[in-house]
Amino acid sequence: MFRSRSKAQAATPEVTADQPKKPRDPQAPKGRPTPKRSEASAQRRSLASTPANRKEAAKRQREARRVDLAKQREALASGDERYLPARDKGPVRSFARDFVDARYSVAEFFLPLAVLILILSMINRGAFQSYVLLAWLVVIVLIVINSVVTALTFKRALKQRFPDENTRGAVPYALMRTLQMRRLRLPKPKVKRGAKP
Repeated sequence: MFRSRSKAQAATPEVTADQPKKPRDPQAPKGRPTPKRSEASAQRRSLASTPANRKEAAKRQREARRVDLAKQREALASGDERYLPARDKGPVRSFARDFVDARYSVAEFFLPLAVLILILSMINRGAFQSYVLLAWLVVIVLIVINSVVTALTFKRALKQRFPDENTRGAVPYALMRTLQMRRLRLPKPKVKRGAKP
């Protein structure tokens, strides 16, 4: 019992107060470069501005999202390419908007025509109801024909203007824009009707 303790003491060398710890040589490399003053202060600022808990982090994220959405709304109103949403960015999408805005389409008048036909359908007279249904059918057929013609002419214009670029999704984008009334379109129209895009 006593013997094992003395063996353990003999095995581990004792550090005495007479042996001081060796200081690091000032010429020896420390393993990383010294940061510049601007980098160090930026790092201190980022550490100071990191949120303390999840609640504050979520609040900051909501605030950042709100600022981004405000910038996007302003860009949609002004047409500023830098802050537009991803679906509206690029020269192909800009050309699609100008192509649609430069011409009349039946689809943009769908909403007022639908309201008018709905009001007329409330008039309860036998022969009049059949005329209202015929008007619905005529409007829908005109929109389909107009959309097909617009899609074909737009595809042709895209091939001429952007032969080497990726134009995927541009035709549905243009057709969706034709369904909106000109005043309500976002980004706002930049070309007048009849102008060449």
